[in-house]
Amino acid sequence: MTLESLTAISPLDGRYRARTGDLSDLVSEFGLIRLRVEVMIRWFIHLANEPSIENTTKLDPATEDQCRDIWRHFNIDDARTVQAIELEINHDVKAVEYFVKNKLQDLGLEECIEFVHFACTSEDVNNLAYGLLLRRSRQTCLLPAIEGVLQAIATLAQEYAEIPMLSRTHGQPASPTTVGKELANFVARMEVCLNDFENCPIYGKMNGAVGNYNAHFIAYPHVNWTSLSEDFVSSLGLAFNPMTTQIEPHDYMAKLFQELQAINQVLLDFNRDVWGYISIGYFKQRLIENEVGSSTMPHKVNPIDFENAEGQIGLAGALLNHLAAKLTVSRWQRDLSDSTALRSVGTAFAHCMVAYSSTLRGIHKLDLNNNVIAKDLEVSWEVLTEAIQTTMRKHGIKEPYERLKQWTRGRHFDETVYRDILSRLELPAEALKELEALTPTTYIGLASSLAHQTASRIISRKSSKPDED
Repeated sequence: MTLESLTAISPLDGRYRARTGDLSDLVSEFGLIRLRVEVMIRWFIHLANEPSIENTTKLDPATEDQCRDIWRHFNIDDARTVQAIELEINHDVKAVEYFVKNKLQDLGLEECIEFVHFACTSEDVNNLAYGLLLRRSRQTCLLPAIEGVLQAIATLAQEYAEIPMLSRTHGQPASPTTVGKELANFVARMEVCLNDFENCPIYGKMNGAVGNYNAHFIAYPHVNWTSLSEDFVSSLGLAFNPMTTQIEPHDYMAKLFQELQAINQVLLDFNRDVWGYISIGYFKQRLIENEVGSSTMPHKVNPIDFENAEGQIGLAGALLNHLAAKLTVSRWQRDLSDSTALRSVGTAFAHCMVAYSSTLRGIHKLDLNNNVIAKDLEVSWEVLTEAIQTTMRKHGIKEPYERLKQWTRGRHFDETVYRDILSRLELPAEALKELEALTPTTYIGLASSLAHQTASRIISRKSSKPDED
């Protein structure tokens, strides 16, 4: 059958394709081939512009621009040409080399085309292509998507910063908080993880078959190859790794994937908590015309977006965790298992993108159910025992916890019981007056200000923007 959304094996290329953003352009086989072409041509230009490399021809600005256009205007027909060469020779990077040479010949550069892929092993091209793939995917797709979710949660945290809510620790009623403060907790956690992910350096190497510049040195022993290679890698926007085997060891990839997974784990926690709040009625979901919640129960409005996000985060995590563990291990100077695993990076990122999209869709359907939240507080006066015993401690009353336990344990606790306990206390009049004025709704500490501070900081910050190459 012809490949289309209904016949694709992966739902990422089928059901969810519209929700993966621009990832396909970056992480597909087409995207990887184009990046390899870019690296090869940029290396060719870099060598041509290096005075210490003899037998090359310095390119005039117009010719150099024509060379760059080979990857800038790279299209699907070009990719098919590379694919056809690969089918004939059975080597993906060599196929790119032949393609680039043919293109440079068309520009009249046949005399120096052997400086395409000069002194390179395939991994010199691949590690830089993947470095660019990771950097651009992070900047163009992942960061804006994560930032969108972060901003949406921060906006809710700001809106609900002063709405009192009963906390639950171990599933039982606990000291009150506010809805906004509980959402702001996720905002603060995500901010830390997002900063770590955004600032994780992405490394590259350009040092030959086993990392020793063997071919480079035998051809041009007088050239400072480490410096020249560092300049080239840096020109791609990547950090330079001077010590490698045939492969860049991928330690940074493990760190990058673990930091992305840390963001996802915070979002997983958020999705599960919101799902729980929906189930106890704290949030309602806005109805969408013609949408069906259940095939048999017409009343249902299911939290499917949060459930979808949870499933997608799980799939992304399985891949990200495997990649982080696998890619840092390679037999001796190199084996091919890293290359096989790396082809799934785009799949992991795509699952992330679907998760972020689902989370955002779920957030936009939420409405607060103030009545249910208020009712929970009205029947939970027992949470004020913390306030009573702390005030008793302050004023030197011995064993306040034990006395309250004796008076309250196993007893139905309501406002009447609360007032009865206060009547037994030997506290200064001012302290007693404060406790008498207290209710579960007003016993929220600094929750509102904490929520406002965190949410305001996030909302005011600039969104991530794609960087320029």
